[in-house]
Amino acid sequence: MLVAFSVTPLGVGDAVGEYVADAVRVVRDSGLPNHTDAMFTTIEGDWDEAMAVVKHAVEAVAAKAPRVSVVLKADIRPGVTDALSAKMESLERHLAG
Repeated sequence: MLVAFSVTPLGVGDAVGEYVADAVRVVRDSGLPNHTDAMFTTIEGDWDEAMAVVKHAVEAVAAKAPRVSVVLKADIRPGVTDALSAKMESLERHLAG
């Protein structure tokens, strides 16, 4: 499955980069395939491992922030692997054609 999520600390002011970095660090240390852009971090794994990473990322932010907002979107396709890169490769093929 692919899980795209964002974790936003609330009640800490406008500068949230330090808090978001804590969440992304959890994702990168997880060993799961991942990609972070300006809006979301996407991870690939099975349900239990992906949701565990999301939970730990939220906990990392919650350790420093009084409140946390989470936005999550999941693409659940049993038996599919390497979807994180395969979807982008398909898009690029269509853009080139």
